[in-house]
Amino acid sequence: MKITFLLSLFFSSVILLAQEKMLTKTGKITFEASVPSFEEITAINHMGSCLLNSKTGEITYLVLIKGFQFKLALMEEHFNEDYMESNSYPKATFKGIIKELSSSDIETTPKEFKLIGKLTIHGKTRDIATNAIVRKVDGGIEIISDFNINSDDYAIEIPTIISKKINKKIAIKTEFLVK
Repeated sequence: MKITFLLSLFFSSVILLAQEKMLTKTGKITFEASVPSFEEITAINHMGSCLLNSKTGEITYLVLIKGFQFKLALMEEHFNEDYMESNSYPKATFKGIIKELSSSDIETTPKEFKLIGKLTIHGKTRDIATNAIVRKVDGGIEIISDFNINSDDYAIEIPTIISKKINKKIAIKTEFLVK
């Protein structure tokens, strides 16, 4: 009887611990570096990974640079070879925390939280502070954030000849549904 009780208690605690850590490998990351009057520079990656500890608010993103898709294949090639050097710097990561987040705060109504952490791109790490919209949805938790970075902060060199066609201020949007 004691063994049965202890086993059920153990498995219950394992299930509870497992529910604190939520994951997706199909997050969407979009970036835009367009300049008015020139060709649109937008790319989407549908293979972003995100790990969330819903109890503590700790969050980690990982995205493979070569996973970004552009409308034009030539633009994608230049992005990977010339700007992001994705063979040398194959991934971008974010490690941070959603401040004051706990499982009990997450509702079906979207709620805004402060998101802070460190973003590493192209071998350079910088602090990021933005807001994240968090809400409970069927089967998981949705996390959406928007922020801007400057290409110079991450040593992403844009040749002078095309510098007027590419915005150094890059808008990034992340959308994750963790389960």
